[in-house]
Amino acid sequence: MNSVELIYDCKNTLGEGITYSSINNNLYWLDINNISKLFKLNLTSNEKEIFELPEIVTATSVKSEDELILASNNGLNLFNISKKKFERVINIEDQLLSTRSNDGGSDAYGRFWLGTMQNNFDKDGNDIPIKDNIGKLYKVDVDNNISVVEEDLGIPNTFVWSPDNKYFYFTDTLNGTIISYNFELESGEISNKKELANFNRGHPDGSTIDTDGCIWNCRWGGSCIVRFTPNGQVDQIIEMPVENITNCIFGGKDMKTLFVTTASNEGKNKNELDGSLFSINLNYQGIEDNKSKLELSYILHASSSVLK
Repeated sequence: MNSVELIYDCKNTLGEGITYSSINNNLYWLDINNISKLFKLNLTSNEKEIFELPEIVTATSVKSEDELILASNNGLNLFNISKKKFERVINIEDQLLSTRSNDGGSDAYGRFWLGTMQNNFDKDGNDIPIKDNIGKLYKVDVDNNISVVEEDLGIPNTFVWSPDNKYFYFTDTLNGTIISYNFELESGEISNKKELANFNRGHPDGSTIDTDGCIWNCRWGGSCIVRFTPNGQVDQIIEMPVENITNCIFGGKDMKTLFVTTASNEGKNKNELDGSLFSINLNYQGIEDNKSKLELSYILHASSSVLK
């Protein structure tokens, strides 16, 4: 039986966007709310740092040892960690107050993929019911060309690629199904959309993948993480001590530890550990997230700020 360990009682309202960098053995993740926060945890020293961000930020991708790509409600941003400098580099739906970014990630070529959805936060950070499927799936090429890949989405989540980069896996949480596409690495084209996996506990949220090509999917409202085989069969279920499981990533020196973000819960199953960061030691080896290779030197920065 896999042991779930509490490693940081960070009390996130909506923990999300977790990624790992083997360059410096750091974990990065977000607390999504009206005022988002970026968390950094060094797995060697256990040193922690929290950055308060100037807008809603929902997804991360490592670009270099000291730089992250952060997806926000207005587009993509370059964040210099040591300088605490937050710069807008690509505008996406920046004029639409009705939408915000959600999950996203980089493919092996270095493109950034981003999903948007109806903005479900009011100005005070309170939830607004999601009524409209107005989200889109964007692909940002390394030369910064932006294209819309899918439309009419509810809550886009799960941005992972198979180990051989032949498949892209994605989900719309509102639909409850994990989707597979054929993926062409050089062009970034996706095709042959198929329903891959379903599960009857909770709703599919963020995911990661291991070297066997199995998808580890977090279940919002399901108190568990499910390992799906490449053909969509349930292989393993890990029970979690809280209800809202949001995202996960493999990390650590041997890439055999699964790190898991969670969210708060105001329902009947409210738990003092809601919103914490957990770890699970496994016998499976994960694949590190791809790094962003966006050519940002060619972008005119629309806005920038230095965090306090």
